[in-house]
Amino acid sequence: MAEERKICAVVGAAPIAENPFSDFDRNQRFIICADGGYDTLVKFGVVPDLLVGDFDSMQSEIPKSIRTIRLKREKDDTDFFVAVKEGIRLGFRNFELYGALGGERFDHSYANLCVLQYLCTQGCRAFISDGCRRVFLLCGGRITISGMRGAVLSVFPFGCAACEVSYIGMKYPLENATLSSEIPLGVSNEITEDTAQITVHSGNALIIVQK
Repeated sequence: MAEERKICAVVGAAPIAENPFSDFDRNQRFIICADGGYDTLVKFGVVPDLLVGDFDSMQSEIPKSIRTIRLKREKDDTDFFVAVKEGIRLGFRNFELYGALGGERFDHSYANLCVLQYLCTQGCRAFISDGCRRVFLLCGGRITISGMRGAVLSVFPFGCAACEVSYIGMKYPLENATLSSEIPLGVSNEITEDTAQITVHSGNALIIVQK
């Protein structure tokens, strides 16, 4: 694994208003920038370990001191997806994704949710951090959320017609309930306990937690 670090942080070009990197333990994280994500890190004074992209959206000059993978503009994968694949190739199984949602390109935001699903299918643990939000994708199994009492939580099927879920520690608990992609029943629940759990019995569940 790259320099024996445990987490791969991938930074995309979507706007990041507040610095999420101030509490980073750099001894634990290997940082990969996807194209314009480098501008964000320059703003916050963070030096990445690797740059990946065709650099059509980056405003800063490409630094010679940072290892860089240059991509063609015409390609099948987005710069962000290539960056994530490179993280997997380097041996990482835990990912934090930043600058993945928002901005002018909704198509890229949706594509990055698909990247989250890809990581799930590869057996990796991952989440997207978007300011006051965290987004997870659970392809079966259980997730425990601690220290988020009062947060708003929404759950939707993703990449499937429906998912079967159970909640505990929520204002509106569910037991083996089916959420359909046709009806947004999973919007705006509330975490009411110090520890909450979501179990996905079948299908894939996109979980959005908002403080």
